[in-house]
Amino acid sequence: MVFVDTHTHCTDEAFPGPEQDLFVERAVAAGVTRMLLADIDIRERNEMYAACGRHPGVLYPMLGLYPGSVDKGWQREIDALEAWKGKGAVAIGEIGLDYHYGTEFKEEQKEALRVQFELAAAWGLPVNIHLRDATEDFFRVLDDCRHLGLRGNLHAFSGSIETFRRIQKYGDWSVGIGGVITFKKASLPETVRQIPLDRILLETDSPYMAPTPLRGTRNESANIPLIAAKVAEVKGVDIETVAAVTTENAEKLFAI
Repeated sequence: MVFVDTHTHCTDEAFPGPEQDLFVERAVAAGVTRMLLADIDIRERNEMYAACGRHPGVLYPMLGLYPGSVDKGWQREIDALEAWKGKGAVAIGEIGLDYHYGTEFKEEQKEALRVQFELAAAWGLPVNIHLRDATEDFFRVLDDCRHLGLRGNLHAFSGSIETFRRIQKYGDWSVGIGGVITFKKASLPETVRQIPLDRILLETDSPYMAPTPLRGTRNESANIPLIAAKVAEVKGVDIETVAAVTTENAEKLFAI
């Protein structure tokens, strides 16, 4: 079996220096042969690309401005993405809206998302979406950009089946399922039961959201099989099927 982790942060400060390469070794040993690195802002980009350079064909970069990094200077951050055009990015991400910690830059977040949707369309790339406590505004922006023919995935999906069905009306959209599906009191398993397997991607969002029984520890891409096993249980199929289908889903969406 082989797996793809479609959203990880192996160059996060939780993995200093040599830990990044050990992270990759552990993942590959667990069958996670490809990992997509989510971009946050310009402060982490050089290190992300350096890691991808050390592990070609295993680590793949995304490019984008994380909503939590949006402030009054958001346009400069997005302008800086141009220097990385054509350097192997497989998606524009992680981008989106997040009002969980406040709405001071709510309007800036929406405009930054709109501009990055346009960038994704111009570069012919899918989008990797971070969405938290801002569902209606996200769909308003997506409606305004419907003409762009966007495709992508809702990362760290923990929404309702209604939200899943709503995003399907916009074309080729998948959902990223991570450690939350293993949490004892999570409602996500019931939602995933209703989502077709060909719309599901696997992810860790490491170093965050480690699956049970590792909850509360530093998450890693090597934990993807634990998530896959829970998806298999919920869907009533074997883990080999989950591995094969979700890997094919990732290959198609991100052209890896």
